[in-house]
Parts: sequence; structure tokens; C-alpha cells
Amino acid sequence: MTSDKESVFSGIDDLLQSLLERDPFLRPYEEALKRRIVNIHKMEKRLTQGKTDLAEFAAGHEYFGLHFSDEEWIFREWAPNATAVYLVGDMTGWLEKEAFALDRIKRDGVWEIRIPEKTLKHGDHYRLRILWHGGEGDRIPAYARRVVQDPETLIFNAQVWLPSSIYKWQCNDFRCPSGALFIYEAHVGMAQEEEKIGSYREFTRHILPRIIDSGYNILQLMAIPEHPYYGSFGYHVSSFFAASSRFGTPEELKELIDTAHAAGLAVIMDIVHSHAVSNEVEGLSRFDGTYYQYFHEGPRGFHEAWNSRCFDYGKYQVIHFLLSNCRFWLDEYRFDGFRFDGITSMLYRHHGLGKAFTSYEQYFDDNVDEDALTYLALANRLIHEVRPDALTIGEDISGMPGLAMPLSEGGVGFDYRFAMGIPDYWIRLIKHLPDEEWHIGHLWHELTNRRKDEKTISYSESHDQALVGDKTLIFRLIGADMFSHMRVSDENIMVDRGVALHKLIRLITLTTAGSGYLNFMGNEFGHPEWIDFPREGNAWSYRYARRQWHLVDDPDLKYHFIAHFDRDMIEFAKRFRILEFPGPHLLFEHLKDKVIAFKRGGLLFMFNFHPTRSYDNYSFEVLPGKYRMIFESDASEYGGHGRLLADQYHLTLPDTSRSKERHLLSLYLPTRTAIVLYFSPPVPG
Repeated sequence: MTSDKESVFSGIDDLLQSLLERDPFLRPYEEALKRRIVNIHKMEKRLTQGKTDLAEFAAGHEYFGLHFSDEEWIFREWAPNATAVYLVGDMTGWLEKEAFALDRIKRDGVWEIRIPEKTLKHGDHYRLRILWHGGEGDRIPAYARRVVQDPETLIFNAQVWLPSSIYKWQCNDFRCPSGALFIYEAHVGMAQEEEKIGSYREFTRHILPRIIDSGYNILQLMAIPEHPYYGSFGYHVSSFFAASSRFGTPEELKELIDTAHAAGLAVIMDIVHSHAVSNEVEGLSRFDGTYYQYFHEGPRGFHEAWNSRCFDYGKYQVIHFLLSNCRFWLDEYRFDGFRFDGITSMLYRHHGLGKAFTSYEQYFDDNVDEDALTYLALANRLIHEVRPDALTIGEDISGMPGLAMPLSEGGVGFDYRFAMGIPDYWIRLIKHLPDEEWHIGHLWHELTNRRKDEKTISYSESHDQALVGDKTLIFRLIGADMFSHMRVSDENIMVDRGVALHKLIRLITLTTAGSGYLNFMGNEFGHPEWIDFPREGNAWSYRYARRQWHLVDDPDLKYHFIAHFDRDMIEFAKRFRILEFPGPHLLFEHLKDKVIAFKRGGLLFMFNFHPTRSYDNYSFEVLPGKYRMIFESDASEYGGHGRLLADQYHLTLPDTSRSKERHLLSLYLPTRTAIVLYFSPPVPG
């Protein structure tokens, strides 16, 4: 009789063959790759028992938590170490009452209570009071779908949410756009201009139209799951099934997503399964009196650098909880996918801290948490089973091979991975070297150094570069002159430099990207100031936890030039489907001249990064034909000097100085300018 392991192994050799052919450096680790595939298969079979599928298994949110059905309330919770569990809240005067005591219905620690319909009403606040040997504590239920904070006491509680009318979706047939991704990363709370926390409704009415007009086709929302500390940027999650109430109601979030869908904009969510907040009342830590219910026991269960808890991905109930969380956001709010945060921290026991990842051995040694890798593979399988068109993006700095390859080819199953080294490189370059010392060859390597068999998303900067203590690209380029010299009528050499390089950096990052491009809210117009959430150190001010849209709306300031360029850049990239073509293919680069040329999808891209030199009749070899300039960064409507003629044609000339026939293109390349030319081959005859 063939064992389960043998049946799995029978198809693995064929499955891995294409992966090993594409990357021969993986051959020494073939057995490790096989083991990982077997682990994924075995865990899936363990979860489904061979009787169901992952989608049906990942429905814990429909069983656990508070539900109204058949004229009664049903509540269930998993707390294996508890000796008694009570519902307490407005309906009990916050006292333990026998009528609200839960019964232990399963040996593995599932507790349940059924309550008459009129006992609870919409808006009631409640918690669990959990007793265990040697102690007790109040806890917000793990599957709570609505959690609110009292504005006076600042205490969080779960809230009964059963409005008189449910949200009626208007856009019922939305599908994620095919082709390249142009992602607009945004934070609802800090999206408004007022010094306060913005709401879902304000975002829908005032920010969505800006994003739609800018041409991006994916909206990536940060900080949606409930998090006690606003300044955590949403990355210290406490209630994984509750949309943050500080931004509004569940119906208002649904309206935001529905409105985006109606405009053709997909909405993905930052999902944080790499760790959880260490809070005990609000979060999962020591939920049933033990530190190891959801997390690893001992030091491994604590992330010292992040002051958070680390999930035990080898535990059946933990995987059930996290997979159900993935399905919940797809089903309940119709999110179109996820950007998985902090994957490097999940994949390695050292969390990637202080590691350079210079050897393949580091992807297969004892530091790899293969339970976490198995979970990520199953999460991707589940998400694509529930929504075949859904998008999954992995945020990994280590370069783990196969992360964004299909499970059917031996990968982990993400659709895309972030090219996280690129924004770090831009910061290092600008911070440590004047642009006359930029090494063009190194720049090209950093922009294009990626795994060719995995789809990647590039970005020049994200929210990480905008946080307090760091600086955005535009502020690093211009400095304090941004505060006094951004008027259109004001000539300033630092502003001129910063605006020009900002455009070049974004254009070359986009046009050399693998399969997608990302921008963080406000960076498209060069938002001048960092992000600093309210905290004791700034007297709890919201001054920097907002976006100053009036800057880009003011025609007398130069910000609108940058925004205009960004919008046209995105439109141009979409119109010519640049990221859907392979490449880019380097044609020419010159260190001293600071010039780089490459081709992609029938287009020729020329960048002159030199700070002072413009070039007349700059010649280099190309295919013979006619080249029409279709896009350039120096146009006056982009805040440039208008030194080029729009739609100008350039014809190649034969080079008669050599015996071998070749054709040269001669161009005028102004300093700190990029141009894009459309190639038309010569007509025969």
C-alpha cells in the first residue's frame, strides 16, 4: 500500500523540475524543497481531513464569536485553559451572572452560550471574563467583529453590532484588473487635511476621487484591523476580525470599497499575521491565562524588537484562526486581496534582524520557520480558492526563493513580491552621495536585480521613508527650501534640483519595474513633511498625522507640477502597457556622462542624470527607423524648463565610419531630464 508521503513525492520531481532549471543554485536544496511541499500537503490534509476543502475549513468566523440566528444569540470562544467563562457587559452591569456563564462543549476548550433575542441589543458593550487556575482577567473575544474605545476612559470593549438595515452592495460583479498593478498605498485616518483622525466616509468622499483621477488601479489600505495604539500604523493588531472603529462603522468601510469598485479600483488590505499586539485585555496575549494559547511558549513567543507576540504556526487552532481571518475579509468586506506584512519576521526565527541574506544556505538552515512557510502557502491557496482573481503580495526583505511562484511549481503561492531593496537604495544614494557621484551601473543593477521567474512590485519610497526620524525623497533632495521656495514664481536651485530628480527617480523606478509599481499617499505630489502620529513626545498632536492637500491644489505652488507628472506617468505606462512586456533591456550606460538608455515594449527610454551637463547630438547605436518623443520630464507643465519639442521625430542615420553597418540615433539630452521615444521600423521598399 502506498503511503501518503510516497504519493506526494511521486509528483514532486516533475513539479520542481522547472524551478530547478530556472535557478540551478537551488539544486543542493532539492530535498528541503520536497520536504516543504510534503509539509504543505500534510497540513492541508490534516486541516480538511480529506472531507472538505480549505474554503469550508476556513469558516471559523461563522462558528466562533457572537452571532444572531433563529431568534437567539449564540456565542462561542476557544479558551482551553479556562475553568469558567462569563459574558459581562452593559446587559449584566459588568458583573458575573450565572445566566451569562458559558458551557464547555468540547474537550479541546470550546465554550458556548445561547441567549434570548432581547437580552442583547445593537450597540451594547461586552467582554469575556475568563477564569483559570490561579487567576482571571477580562478579555475582548478573539473573533469580535466590532470593537470600540470609550473616548473618556480610553477602554476598549466589544460591541454588539446588528443595525436595523444591512449594507446593500451596489457593485456585485467586480473583478481585479488584469495586467500591471499601479498601487496607491493609503491610510484612512491620516488621509484628511484637518488635524484629527479621518473617517471611512471622508475618505470615500474626498480622497477616493483623487486616487481615481491619479490613474492608479489598486488601493492598498493600511491599518484596517483594530489596533489599540493609533501610532502603530496599524501593525500591532489586537482584534483581527474587527475593522477599526476609530475610522467609522462597518457599513461605511463597505461603502468605501463599493465606491472604489464602481470606479474600477480594486481594494487590497494590509494583513498582519506576522505578529500580534502584546496587550492582554484587548489582544490575544495570555487570553486564557497561558502565554502559549496562540503563540509560541517561552522566549520564542515574544518579538523583542517589536514588543509583540509571535504566532505558533504549527498549531492547528492558530492556522484555523488565521485562515478564517483571510476568508472573513474577502467575504464580509469584499476586499480584493492582501499585502502580507512582515513575512521575513515570520519566515525566520531570528526575524531577519541584522541579517544580510548573502547565501542560499540562509533560506534553508535551521533558522527557517517551516511552519510559517506552510501557513503562508495554505493562505495563498485558500485566498485564490475563495477569489480566483484576488491579489496576494508578500513583503519579504530576505529574497526567499519561490515566494511569488505558484504552488503548482513548488512556490509559496504569492502573486507578487515587493522589491524592497529599491527604496532603501534610493535613500542611501541620496543621503550619502551628491548626484554627480551616482554610479549609473550600480543604479541599473539595483533597479533590475530581481528573480526573473517571480512577479515583483517596485517603489521608490513608501510609508517607511516618510515616518518621523526619516525623510521623504523630495525632502531629502530639497531640504528646508521646501518651506519657503516652492512658489511657481520663485527660482531656487535646490527646488529645481529636487523636482527634476524626483521625476527621474519615479519614472525610472516604474519603467524598470517587474510587474507593478507602488506609491504612498501624498508622495505623488512631493508631500513635504514626515508622518508623526500623536504621542507624548509631540503633546499628542495630529499636525503631522495628515496630508496637506491644499499644497497640490494651489496653482501658485510647484506641487501641482509634480502631481501632474505622476498622473501622466501612470497614464502613459498603462496606455503603452509597459510593465506587461519583458525587460527592461539595457542599451547603453555611461558613468561619466550619467546617461542610461534602455528599451522595453517598443519604447526607448533615455535618462540624463548629470547635474550640469546637457548634451547636443548625443549618439548611440539603435535599430534603424523613426523615433517619436512621446513623453518627457522637462515639459513646462511638469515644472521643467521646456527645452524639448513635444512629439518631435528623430531619424536614425547610418554610421559610415566603420566597416560594419550600424545605425545611430542622435538626441538632445538636457540635464536632469528623461525622454521616452516610440520606435517605428523603416517601411520596406
